[in-house]
Amino acid sequence: MSHEHREVTVAENGLGRYQQTVRAGEHLLVADEPVDMGGADAGPAPYDYLLAALGACTSMTLRMYAERKELPLRKVTVTLGHEKVEVEGRGRIDRITRRIVLDGELTTGQRERMLEIANRCPVHRTLSGNLEIASSLADGA
Repeated sequence: MSHEHREVTVAENGLGRYQQTVRAGEHLLVADEPVDMGGADAGPAPYDYLLAALGACTSMTLRMYAERKELPLRKVTVTLGHEKVEVEGRGRIDRITRRIVLDGELTTGQRERMLEIANRCPVHRTLSGNLEIASSLADGA
């Protein structure tokens, strides 16, 4: 997982009301809103990409850890969800649920340690830390 600066560009593509072309390096992806939000569901919605980033980072981090420690981890599967919830004293907040399945002959101690490692993956740390988004307007192309 490279932490070097790599830009992602997102632009309307004219193929639907909300459809976007996402360029990440040489990779082209599509984002859209689901039908119930006025889109055509031509691709994952923005929150799907956010959850995918966290899930991929979690799985990759656990694989790297397992390789380094030579653990018998066969497969990692991460299932994520997002919802807005009321929390006493905090009001309405975003909650991401992340369920991690570790397939392999791991001891209870190894499994608990892997959960600790999952909570330290770079995207988890970014999302749960002090995040600043610096926005500016640029001249159109």
